[in-house]
Amino acid sequence: MRIRSVILTAVLVVSLIGAAAAPAATQEAEAEGYSGAFIEFETANAAVNDYTVNGQVVVDSLRVQSAGEAGGSGEGGVGVGVGADSTVSIDGAAVQSQSSGSARASVAFESGAQLEANDNRRGVVRITADGGDQVVQANVSGDASQEGDGRVVVSGDDGAQGTFIVVGEGNISASGDGQVTAAVGEGGQVVYRQYDGERSDSEQQQEQFIQDGTAAAELFVRGAADSEGGSDGGDNETSVVTYDGDTSAEVTSRSESQINATVERTQQQGKVVIVTVAESAVQSAESLEVLIDGEAAAQANSYGEIQQSAEEGDEPRYLVRQSSSAEAAVDVVVGIDGFSERQLSIQDANDGGESTPTEGMDDGNGTDGDGETDTDGDDGSSGDGPGFGALAGLVALAAALVAAATRRR
Repeated sequence: MRIRSVILTAVLVVSLIGAAAAPAATQEAEAEGYSGAFIEFETANAAVNDYTVNGQVVVDSLRVQSAGEAGGSGEGGVGVGVGADSTVSIDGAAVQSQSSGSARASVAFESGAQLEANDNRRGVVRITADGGDQVVQANVSGDASQEGDGRVVVSGDDGAQGTFIVVGEGNISASGDGQVTAAVGEGGQVVYRQYDGERSDSEQQQEQFIQDGTAAAELFVRGAADSEGGSDGGDNETSVVTYDGDTSAEVTSRSESQINATVERTQQQGKVVIVTVAESAVQSAESLEVLIDGEAAAQANSYGEIQQSAEEGDEPRYLVRQSSSAEAAVDVVVGIDGFSERQLSIQDANDGGESTPTEGMDDGNGTDGDGETDTDGDDGSSGDGPGFGALAGLVALAAALVAAATRRR
């Protein structure tokens, strides 16, 4: 009987130890994260934590919860106006899943909200209210101040700024202790953009385009210096952010003097596309020009003319503005007069329009610019005589004959 009691006691002790250790192991397994070329964050305890852009933590934590669970429904279908009261605290819905792809990470919450973090120099975040009205709450690393009904500006100790933007039906507010609270209706978004310094008037205009739905997409094209690192292999040179479900965009090819992209919308209404290009990715930022479907777009003098192109559909126009990024970059803001599928090209005007995309071109190393081996026999020389490849072959053949004759002696 004593032996049996000892055995039962030992089993009980082992069971208690296992039960105590299990929650810690489970919690550790649930913690995930993303580390890219520009952004990093972790997901744990129903929150996105330590959101980092360019090496600086800009958001300590971000939680999302359905408006109903945050206090019921009010007028306008965006909860009880929690966006106007930043003292409200939410528990946050559990993180349901996380995935990552090309220069992007996605987090799904059980409340139905979706978070998309984009690995680009502005660290753009989109939180979409896909499953009903949602409340978004962030604790930021800096001072937060309200700018109208739809924006909150965050200022860090180092002078860098970031902006929370409400897109669609909703409102947003900030408290004195760095807490930002937004409430958005179903289908609406909360967008966050980070800057290396104080945001410029040009960037504030871009924020307005995003807020009122005029901007359909942002494309970021990196230079060679910032194309390394990242959890997805590190060789992604472009990042694409779309702000409505009707739009898709991609950079199809690029060279030192030209960037080609396709922008497609299921709606015909014109929109604005913002392209941020690292100066190291182009030959000359001062001489950039824009072509839409192969035709030169007109250069605008103001953001008002860009908006007119998108809203009135008279002709495409573009602006080139210096970005506030610490890495030298330019913003090319393009108003496109109408859609379905449009071909957008940004090129060096001094190159005479003869810039060639990287796809299918010999890069001088025996491979095409798209990584495929050059098998068509074209080594870049003219067809009037043997090129350098043929001459090298003749020299190699002569050397082999000399070596053979030497061995026979």
